Amino acid sequence: MLQFSFPLGYKRVVIRDRGFALLCNTTSHPPTLLYQDYYVVSKISLDEGQLEYTSLDGYDYYSYNRRSHFTSSKDQSIINWVVAYQSCKNATKDMITYACIDEHSICLDVNDTRDSQVMGYRCNCLDGYHGNPYLRDGCQDIDECNSSLPVCNGICINTKGGFDCICPPGTSGDPLHGACVPNGKKNLLLGVLLGASIGTSLLLLCISLIILSRKWKLRNQKKIRQRNFHQNHGLLLQQLISTSEHVEEKTNIFSLEEIEKATNNFDETRILGRGGHGIVYKGILSDQRVVAIKKSKTVKRSEIDQFINEVAVLSQICHRNVVKLLGCCLETDVPLLIYEFISNGTLSDHLHVSHGESKLSWDDRLRIATESASALAYLHSAASISIFHRDVKSSNILLDDTFRAKVSDFGASRFIPIDQTHIVTAIHGTFGYLDPEYYHTSQLTEKSDVYSFGVILLELLTGKKPVNSTNDGSQQNLAMNFLQAMRENMLFDLIEDRILHEGTKQELLEISSLIKVCLSLKGVERPTMKEVEYRLQSMRKTRMKKRGVCIPEGIEETEYLLNMSIHSSSELMGQIDQANSRNYSLEKEIMWSQNYPR
Repeated sequence: MLQFSFPLGYKRVVIRDRGFALLCNTTSHPPTLLYQDYYVVSKISLDEGQLEYTSLDGYDYYSYNRRSHFTSSKDQSIINWVVAYQSCKNATKDMITYACIDEHSICLDVNDTRDSQVMGYRCNCLDGYHGNPYLRDGCQDIDECNSSLPVCNGICINTKGGFDCICPPGTSGDPLHGACVPNGKKNLLLGVLLGASIGTSLLLLCISLIILSRKWKLRNQKKIRQRNFHQNHGLLLQQLISTSEHVEEKTNIFSLEEIEKATNNFDETRILGRGGHGIVYKGILSDQRVVAIKKSKTVKRSEIDQFINEVAVLSQICHRNVVKLLGCCLETDVPLLIYEFISNGTLSDHLHVSHGESKLSWDDRLRIATESASALAYLHSAASISIFHRDVKSSNILLDDTFRAKVSDFGASRFIPIDQTHIVTAIHGTFGYLDPEYYHTSQLTEKSDVYSFGVILLELLTGKKPVNSTNDGSQQNLAMNFLQAMRENMLFDLIEDRILHEGTKQELLEISSLIKVCLSLKGVERPTMKEVEYRLQSMRKTRMKKRGVCIPEGIEETEYLLNMSIHSSSELMGQIDQANSRNYSLEKEIMWSQNYPR
C-alpha cells in the first residue's frame, strides 16, 4: 500500500494544494491510491517529479491545465509536477513558503519543454541523501556501505553524505580503485591503535554533536516562546490581570510546558471537539484540575490587541452559568485559552440523540433555558462591558454533572461600549440560528442573540434540529416551519410527544408565544434577554406552585428552583405523572379539537 507525505499527502488536511490531493481507496483489494478520483496511482517519484497512473475505466478524464501544478507528458500516463510557478531564485526570497525545507535538500528549476522557460521548481535531496526534501529531516543519509554502489576492497565507513574506504589493519594501498597490500608486523599495532583512535574520536564527536544539537533546540525553543509571549502582549496582560480585583480567583498565565504536559503534548486522544474557531483538548493540570484547552486557528497580528482585551474582560466574568476562563498561554504563535472542564457534553448532544427519545424532561428543559437566558442577560447588561455572543446555539451550551447549563465558546463574541446599541461586523454565525436582520444589515445587536436563543427554545420544545434534511434531499428551516405552524394553528404537530405529555397546555402556549416574539424578523420587536429570562423564571415559578412547592424565605428563587430541579425533580414528577397519564388522552383530544375544528 502506497503512503506519501507532503507535498503528495494522502489526507486532504496535509496537502499543500488541492491539485496534489491523493486519496486512499480502502474499498479495493488491495487498497489503491487515487488521483482526481479517476486514476489509480502506480508509481510516484519525488526525485523525478513524476506521477504514473492508469485510468480506472480506461477513459482519460485528465485535461492539461497550464495553471495547474501538473503538466502531462506525451504518453499521458505520466504527470510531471512542480511545487510552484517560481524559479529557485524567487522561491528562496520567502522562506515561509519555500518548500525545500530540509537542510540536505537542493532546489531545481524545471524548464517547460515547449519554450525552455523556467516553469517552476522542485526539490531534491543532495548527493549522498535520499528521502523527502519537502519535510524537515526528510532527507536521510544513504548508507553506501550497505548498498551495491561503492566498490570498496577494504573497510567501508559510512559518513554524512558519503563514505570512507580504508585498508584493513596491517595493510595499505588504494582499496577504492585498487587493492590493499599486507604490511609488516611492525605496522599491525599501529593500525589497531589508529583504528581505535578514529572510532573513539567519531564516537565522541557524535555524542558532542547530539548534546550541542539538543541544547541548541532547547535554546531556540525558549527564544521562540519568549518572542511569542512579548508579541502577544504578555506583560500587558499580566498587568491587567494583577490589577483586577473583581474576581476571587485570578486568571493565570500558563507556560507552554505546563500545557504540553497537561495535554500529553496535544495528543489526538485528548481532543474533545473541533469547531469553526479551533480545537478543544482535555487537559489535567499539575494540581489535578481537569480543564478544557482551546487551541484557536491562526489569528492575525492585528487581532492580538482585541484578544488581550477579550481575555481581560472574560477573566472578570463571574456567573455560574458561564464557563469560567481559568487562564491563557501566550508562548505559542496563536494564544491558547484554558477553561474549566464541563463533563456532561452539550445541550445538543442530549436533545438530538442518535437512537430513541431525549431523556431531558420538561422541567430540565425549562431550567436549562432559564439558566442560559440568565447567562446571556448577564453578558448583555450586567458585565462591566456589553458582550454579544454572536454564536448562540445548543452545541455552545454545556451541561455539568448536575445538568446545570454553562454558556461557552466566546471565540466569535464582540465587546461594545455601554453607550452603543450595535456594531457593524462581518457576518458570522451558524446556519439555522443566524439572525436574518443581522445577515442583511451586518449590524450586530443584543437582539441578534435573542433570535438565536429563540431557536434554542424551539429545539427544547420540539426536540428537532434547526435545519433538517427531508427525504428528497432539501433543507427545512425549523424556525420557518414553526412560524408557519403558528399561522395555520398546527403548533402541536411540531411539539415533541414527551413535552406534550409532561407540559400543560398553558405552558406550551406561553413558551410558544415567547419563541414567536424572539423569532421576529425585526429586532425592535424582540424582547431583551432580561425580559426572556424573567418570563422563563415566571413559568418555572408557576409550575412549582402548581405542585404545591413553597419557596422558603431568605433563599434566592433561582437557586432554590435549581436545587429542587436537580435533587427533587424525579420525586415530584413521580407524583404528577400518574395524574398526567390519566388526563393525557383527554387533554390531547381537547387540544386537537381546538386547533383542528371540523
